[in-house]
Amino acid sequence: MIIGYRKVFMAIILSLVFCTSIIGICVYISGNGVYSENGVESKRKIGATYMTMNNSYFKIINEEIRYVVEENGDTLITRDPALSLDKQIEEIYDFIDLKVDAIFINPVDWVGIRNALIDAQKAGIIIIAIDTDIYDDNLTACTVVSDNYKAGVLCAKDLMNKRNSANIILLEHKSAKSAIDRINGFEDTIRNNKNFKVVARRDCDGQLETAMPVVENILLKQKDVDTIMALNDPSALGGIMALEEKNIKGINVYGIDGSPDGKKMVKEDKMCATVSQSPRKIGRISGESLYNIFQGKEVDKKIVVPVELITEENIDEFRLDTWQ
Repeated sequence: MIIGYRKVFMAIILSLVFCTSIIGICVYISGNGVYSENGVESKRKIGATYMTMNNSYFKIINEEIRYVVEENGDTLITRDPALSLDKQIEEIYDFIDLKVDAIFINPVDWVGIRNALIDAQKAGIIIIAIDTDIYDDNLTACTVVSDNYKAGVLCAKDLMNKRNSANIILLEHKSAKSAIDRINGFEDTIRNNKNFKVVARRDCDGQLETAMPVVENILLKQKDVDTIMALNDPSALGGIMALEEKNIKGINVYGIDGSPDGKKMVKEDKMCATVSQSPRKIGRISGESLYNIFQGKEVDKKIVVPVELITEENIDEFRLDTWQ
């Protein structure tokens, strides 16, 4: 009888060991995800790198993406290259080493980031470009941007409606395709009217603290300036600060973002107009597009989010304390 009990006991132990082993190894790959034995998808790792987090625009985009990622039980890893291409390249290779499943990228340099993204693509990583194009769009599964060219057009048309002529400073960011498109839209619109002249143009990386001294230096040499067209609101605000520092009034300032600060400047009659972007919508669409890709659904190669001109005529239709 004792021998019989021992046999039963050993059989139970072996059964438990076998079941535990099965549970331990019962993880399998299916489609784009990793699943446990109960069919629940395991956590994916998603990378995100923006040209700078010294801009609330990108912080809002990242918040919206994080919401979508975490809602799906996954992890978002966000990096800030602080406008350094070399640092952003390092971040891409860090993401490759971490074996992330996807990368959201707003490139510091839309051309210079190419080789790093080629290696990311070779590693099987899905790449989604945000706010600006990548020079080689074969590297991206999807690009989500504002209608940047139209934003420049809207600023130019408003200027031409308000003035018969203008001597214009352009504040640019030549390594960002979004900024290039905005300035191109503006210049293409004024090109056939000789009364609207670009008298100076400088790169300011879209940063307030860079734009301010740039504009101050231009104003020392160009006494006939009456308009500043800036690629975004931070650089427009830098221009406004330069004007205030020199106590210069009557200059038309245009920005693009529709940021809370930009809208306040329009409300206070310090900025003629800003063009509204929607970082919340861009972030949400970007996140949702990634999960559609994970699920094997088709997504548009390029998604363009509409923009809207904000002037003193319609400023009261917008909240001043938040982004769209």
